[in-house]
Formats: sequence, C-alpha cells, structure tokens
Amino acid sequence: MRIDRKDIEEHNEGLRAKHERAFNFIAEDIANLEDVIAKLEKFQIAIPSWALGTGGTRFGRFSGKGEPGNLEQKIEDVGLLHALNQSSGAISLHIPWDIPQDAEKIKELAASYGLAFDAVNSNTFQDQPGQEHSYKFGSLQHVDPKVRRQAIQHNIEVIKHGIALGSKALTVWLADGSSFPGQLNFREAFQNTLESLKEIYAHLPEDWKLFVEYKAFEPNFYSTTIADWGQSLLLANKLGDKAYTLVDLGHHLPNANIEQIVSLLLMEGKLAGFHFNDSKYADDDLTAGSVKPYQLFLIFNELVDGMDARGIDHATGLGWMIDASHNLKDPLVDLLQSVDAIKIAYAQALLVDRTALKEAQQRNDVVAAQEILQHAYRTDVRAIVAEARLRRGAALNPVALFNELDVRNKLVEERGAQSVATGL
Repeated sequence: MRIDRKDIEEHNEGLRAKHERAFNFIAEDIANLEDVIAKLEKFQIAIPSWALGTGGTRFGRFSGKGEPGNLEQKIEDVGLLHALNQSSGAISLHIPWDIPQDAEKIKELAASYGLAFDAVNSNTFQDQPGQEHSYKFGSLQHVDPKVRRQAIQHNIEVIKHGIALGSKALTVWLADGSSFPGQLNFREAFQNTLESLKEIYAHLPEDWKLFVEYKAFEPNFYSTTIADWGQSLLLANKLGDKAYTLVDLGHHLPNANIEQIVSLLLMEGKLAGFHFNDSKYADDDLTAGSVKPYQLFLIFNELVDGMDARGIDHATGLGWMIDASHNLKDPLVDLLQSVDAIKIAYAQALLVDRTALKEAQQRNDVVAAQEILQHAYRTDVRAIVAEARLRRGAALNPVALFNELDVRNKLVEERGAQSVATGL
C-alpha cells in the first residue's frame, strides 16, 4: 500500500485554517522560528524493522492483523510512516530476522519510498534454528571459545549485510550476564567480551561505527556484562575511535539521570545516539514521551547544548532510532506518536534561551535557570512541528490521516488477518 499524495493534500486543506491560526499565534513569540523549522525538517528518526509487528511479554503475545510478514512488507510499512510524517526516512534492520535475499532489489524498494538503511543490529541473545552452539549462558562473554567464535562470525556477517545495503553502523546488544552469584567470573566475562568485540571491530569498514549498547538487567537478573554506560564507555574507549556508547532510554535503573549521562558522553565524543522509548518501572518499551515527557525534553536540552558545543550536526551527527514494543496499540500508530513526541521535545529544546541560562548558571540563580527551562518546555510547539511537516509535504495530523484512510484494514485486506511479523 502507498499513500496517494492527493490524500495528504486533501487532509491538509481541511486542517489548514486551524493550523494557520495556531502557527501564527506561536510564531509571534519565537525569534529564531525559521531556524527551528529548518532543523525540524532535517531531523529524521529511524524505524526498527522489529517494531512493525505487535510485540509481546514474557507471558504471551497477542498478534495484530495485517502485520508485515517479510522484509519487503516491513519496508512498505516504514514507507507509509514516512509518507505521513516525512520524519521516518530510514529503517534499521535486525539480523537474522530480516536478512535481505537480494540487497540491490531491497535497496531499490527502500529508495522508492524515500528510505535509507540505518544501523544494522546483530542477535546473539537467542538461539536460531540450525545453529551449532547455544547462547543460553552467553555469547561474546561465553567460557567456551567455540561459542564466542560463532557469535563473532554472526556479527561479521551482519556487517557484510549492512555494507551491501549502505548502512554505516553496527549495533551490538548482549543479553550476556548471570542470574546467580558465583555463576560467572565478572572479570573474565568482561575480558572475553572485549576480546570478542576487538575481532568484530577489526572487520568494520573505515567509515563505519560500532554502537555498544548497555542494559542494567533482563534477561539476567544478577549481573549483566555490559550493564551501564560506564562499562559501555570502557569498552568503547578500549576498542578505538569508531566505537561509541548507545543509550536506550529504557535501559536504566529507576530515577537514573539520563540527561547527565548524555551530557558526559557528548563531552567525551563517545555518544553514538539513541534508542527512544519510555518506561514507568524498567525497560517497558512504551511510546516515547508517554510517561516522562519532561525527562525527554531535559535529555534533548543537553543534546542540543552538547552538540552545539562540539559543532555536531543535529540531523546527522548522532544515530536517532526508536526501539519499542507495541503490545496494546497498532504498531504504526504507536510509531507515529513516538516520532511526534521526539520532535516536540527537540523543538522545545531548540527554544531554550542558552545565553540567559548560562548567565543564570554563572551567578547560581537556581530560580532563573528553572524558569528558563520550564518556559521552553511549557511552550506548545505542536503547530511548529506540524508546520515543518507541512513544508516537507507530510500530513498535518499523521495519526488522524492514518485513521481516515483506514490504513490498518487495508493492510489486513492485502496481507490477511493471520500474517505475523518475522522475528517476534
């Protein structure tokens, strides 16, 4: 299914008068309005191939209908999202769930939707049919060198797939760890992981990056071999200039100061980018901005400040991607909501008066600093974000148009009610 350009234009025409009133009202108070809109137009958030089907929990999975049953249909779904918001111009593939059989044809299909390929993601956190050695007790950390060799070779294969598609980064997330005291020698597990990553790193093309992701717990509940940003940063520093720390917003213990983590990683030039989601208790993989929107704004406040300090291009300097599991909502609607929330937080951060904030910080004026940040956060920037979409030819209200066009039912008609997304 492809969305007709006329449908978007008709949708926008029906909302134009209301949008113009809201936009003109807010435009009067923003001095750098055109600069903000230009940045929003360029800002793209990649969609992961595994987030296009209904997710699950440890206890079960309630499949949706019309899910993408192969890689081509997943690209089609991201193309639908990008047509609606013009902010989802890349897809991030998970290997081996989404191995392209013909890389050139897949690239051509993606290009027809205006899509590129973001980071490729390896999988050594579950056993695949036919593999010789099990990852039950870890992969890159495993005490058996044959298991480590298998995991290393898988990552090298993922790099090869990424090269064929035009990707420029490999993301490594490990479930490696332990669930009981004494099960694991922490030092040896870390050293094994480092040596394994060194072999993978050696196979990176010169213009590639290695994203080292971390997670405090789950599926292991006593220790995780790359448990936090410090351990990820330690590995990245030991690996070299092409290795970076990837921040998943859900991969932190409760009340962690993620914005401070982001600030320091940027300062060190070791921030890879983000997996965006939200959570209440732990790694809940909820819609970005649905639970902690102020935290999302504060993270972007540090991102904008840190990127500007280092002269990093906001749109291309870091990796921006959603990583979520959709158990209750239509996955495509959830992704549209996440992209919108991310761009709202980014727009609010662009409104922060950085000169005034710096002056308040220098004189220890706590009240003024809070007022400056909360003034930007409490500014309703939805019309500005919508204007950026409008100028790129997207829908003023992507979720509303998705529903108006009855997209999900049309996908069910094309694919059937029993189709299940690969890899879940």
